[in-house]
Amino acid sequence: MRMRRRNSLGVTLRIVPRCRHCRADMARNFMDLIWDYAVFIIFIIFSTLFPLWGRFFGKKEKTKADYVFGLGTISMGAMMLSIARGTLGVRSFLGYPSELFYRGSAMWETLYGMVTAYPVVCFIFIPVYFNLGVTSVYQYLDLRFNSRLVRCLASGTYIVRSLLNLGVTVYTPTVAMNTVIGVPYWASLIGISAISIGFNLLGGLKAAITADVIQGVTMILISLGIIIQAMVSVGGFEKIFTVPAEDGRLNFFNFTGDSTVRVDTTSAWLGQLFMSLSIFGCQQNFVQRYLSMSTFKEVRRTLMSNIPVVIVLFCLAWIVGMGVYAVYAVCDPMKAGYINKMDEILPFFVEDKFAYLPGVLGIFMASLFNGALSLNVSNINSLATVTWEDFLSHLPRFKGINDKQQLNVIKFIGSIYGVVVMGVGFSVGLLSGVIESSMLMTSATSGPLLGVFLLAMLVPIANWKGAACGMIVSHIITLWITFGSLTVSKEIVLLPTTIDGCTNDTFSSGITKPTKSWLLANTPLEVESEFPYFDTTTQTPSPATIGFPENIYSVSYMYYSLIGTFLTLVVGTLVSVLTSHADDAYDRKLLHPIAYHCSKMFPGKERRYITNPDIRPKDVESPDSNSISTKKSPLEELERDNLGFDTVSEQSGVTVVSVDPIPPKLDRPEVYRKHDTEADH
Repeated sequence: MRMRRRNSLGVTLRIVPRCRHCRADMARNFMDLIWDYAVFIIFIIFSTLFPLWGRFFGKKEKTKADYVFGLGTISMGAMMLSIARGTLGVRSFLGYPSELFYRGSAMWETLYGMVTAYPVVCFIFIPVYFNLGVTSVYQYLDLRFNSRLVRCLASGTYIVRSLLNLGVTVYTPTVAMNTVIGVPYWASLIGISAISIGFNLLGGLKAAITADVIQGVTMILISLGIIIQAMVSVGGFEKIFTVPAEDGRLNFFNFTGDSTVRVDTTSAWLGQLFMSLSIFGCQQNFVQRYLSMSTFKEVRRTLMSNIPVVIVLFCLAWIVGMGVYAVYAVCDPMKAGYINKMDEILPFFVEDKFAYLPGVLGIFMASLFNGALSLNVSNINSLATVTWEDFLSHLPRFKGINDKQQLNVIKFIGSIYGVVVMGVGFSVGLLSGVIESSMLMTSATSGPLLGVFLLAMLVPIANWKGAACGMIVSHIITLWITFGSLTVSKEIVLLPTTIDGCTNDTFSSGITKPTKSWLLANTPLEVESEFPYFDTTTQTPSPATIGFPENIYSVSYMYYSLIGTFLTLVVGTLVSVLTSHADDAYDRKLLHPIAYHCSKMFPGKERRYITNPDIRPKDVESPDSNSISTKKSPLEELERDNLGFDTVSEQSGVTVVSVDPIPPKLDRPEVYRKHDTEADH
């Protein structure tokens, strides 16, 4: 295989005479990195074994509930950092600096959407889940619409989106590994996947959150170290801000009014708002964390306290990018041929500027590696749980198996997903930007999932026919636009960079040519992407006037989640009105209280609701805000909850509620609908 190397103008790179160390790769000699290899291995071993310590020497997960939720064993601080890490992901640590360096600060304004989403999720989504006592977010749709079809459509959407995003997550550290020490992408992907599978078999949610805490603290310290080093290199902290600002990297509040612009203030806020609502409020891995807490007050306190944490971590990654740009403002490593991809700029900086500190590079690479690892583990845990509960547990083959056997099946499913994610990671290597890849995948699948939950919570008239039709139509149109956009020639604009300031002293003398790389010399070269839409080179702009459907294909991918949500709500509501039937009655607790009270203000016949005995509160808070009620439902009245748990957490004092309880004896006749799981077969 051969590697073609081009600069941002798409022409063959030339050697800059004033920079005698210029070369097409930045991998260093194996012996020069011996300390970094040692630190890397030690950190990976520590961050992998420490979260699993309890698995070998402490209290083991005895039930599926302990494995999936870690009931009563997770502190608020650890949960906050884990949610923040899940919000941003390891890709932000590597992707945001390169985004600022080559495209500016437009994507920074997605922070507005993230911050706006937190209170909406806290006061719209979580109260409904907690009041119902559900532990699976997709079980709510089954209760609301009495339809396994709608539940499976939502679960399938979550599974597909998670697999796509995890592919980006596990691919992210492979960029650094390949850039710095020449480890090929396939080797890093196999390593991450293998450790993830082992972690999944041995640990549960608690172990994954512990790994998140280790990763989060390490990444914060590394970011601060990079900022300090950049400040020393440019001669002052203020230059980290003034240099990017003078070169047009810090432009905010850009309202273009053009929906075809890749990202502006409007699309950044609206697009990220709908993506974040879908992620925070409709994904099992996030709801799983909320419902592992004891009370709604604790969830509310955690989510609202997490807003400043997310702001700090989010801005920290961008300030790192500003520092890197300030250092390389007059000598762009990619334009000079030192790196081949935008996302390699931060690993290049760490190797170049921290060459005098043995081991720093190893910690940096280990942090990226471990970050992808911990996110992969926690997400395949949720994926396996959803797959089991929504698809496999109802098959005749698995009827009647005990809790331990169910736990083993979930672990086996998680192992399969670990292999699938590795395959997706190989495909992500065809895309040029980590952030763009992630945004495209998330935006294209967020709308239908968010739409069906909003339909269920806020539209009283909605029924299963409308929900199913809304999701199907939304998926078809959104995917049509997504794939159609690949056929439209778009202008991909990178901000101008220069190599006029490159000198013999610009980069560290320890960076050698690839022929001296012990590992790279013995591995095949990467195959470059053949997809021009995702290439980093500037393409010919599309014509000024275009017709249908090209004008639809040209819409920014930031709006895909908004389009998908709108289509699901509109189609779902219309179909529900046309197919309304008396059998569509449901328990009013499945609606958000605001929607229920608003619906009573409309004229016409009052809607009929029923009492569903499947719905029981997760916990009842006492008048004392600092304590919770310890009243528990008798175990003999519980058959099993929605995840097959027959346990009560003694540590948290929380009753794990059943989905199919034996109906309570009533003093008077009452109309209700019993959710018959057997009928679903």
